[in-house]
Amino acid sequence: MTAKRIDGKAVAAALRERIAAEVARFRDATGRAPGLATVLVGEDPASAVYVRSKGKATLEAGMESFAHHLPMITTQGELVALVDRLNDDPAVDGILVQLPLPPQIDERVIITRISPDKDVDGFHPVNAGRLAIGLHGFVPCTPLGCLKLLQGELGDLAGKDAVVIGRSNIVGKPMALLLLKESCTVTVAHSKTRDLPEVVRRADIVVAAVGRPEMVKGDWIKPGATVIDVGINRLPADDDGKSRLVGDVDFNSAAEVAGAITPVPGGVGPMTIACLIRNTFVSAARREGFSYEKSL
Repeated sequence: MTAKRIDGKAVAAALRERIAAEVARFRDATGRAPGLATVLVGEDPASAVYVRSKGKATLEAGMESFAHHLPMITTQGELVALVDRLNDDPAVDGILVQLPLPPQIDERVIITRISPDKDVDGFHPVNAGRLAIGLHGFVPCTPLGCLKLLQGELGDLAGKDAVVIGRSNIVGKPMALLLLKESCTVTVAHSKTRDLPEVVRRADIVVAAVGRPEMVKGDWIKPGATVIDVGINRLPADDDGKSRLVGDVDFNSAAEVAGAITPVPGGVGPMTIACLIRNTFVSAARREGFSYEKSL
């Protein structure tokens, strides 16, 4: 048995195409485009790549991109002042402050300063609370992308046994809440979970977001299960001087058992950016009272 590879690139491209069509209707109706403001503090190469890719995707969807690149020595007060200006700017529908921030800035202060209605990353405590009690709010982009991949592969998720490995505020906790909302039976596993392989073997759905390269082995997986690998880990260079990216799942062994599995790269990653664009459009639509395709 060889698992089906879930093509995150293709699913993300289709979602972005649908968003672009909705954006065109929005522009015709309102006379403006939805706008995403990105804020990068410092020179972290990986963060710079992420921010550029988000800006590019925003423009490709027909939306406005407002990029703010601040020096590493930026103070917390200066960043707060910028966030306040973006909160008040009617052209900005979504605000994304790229993490991590330099040590002189408290991330919690910045996350909570962003207006919950422009918090397209879904990190604000108000949006976390909305998700927890089933109200409309913004959901973090990576777990939202994982959910869309699962729904595309399995359709109705009701009654499925799901295990989420990892309990971060960015992926693990919101992922578990999204699966609960879909009427899955959800277990959140983590580093202190006893007999983790046995817990994972019960699951019809496995979402691995633990940050440990290739930790989840093929013999942990229930035959036919759907595996979503959120991890992205760069292994040291081999004898040929080449490093490689791997997920939190040992892909080769898991693919021999699972029914479907996401690769790394090319699985969850493209969905994260597509869902950021989606959240920004939804923010604009809500602010303007614009009716949009609810399946986005």
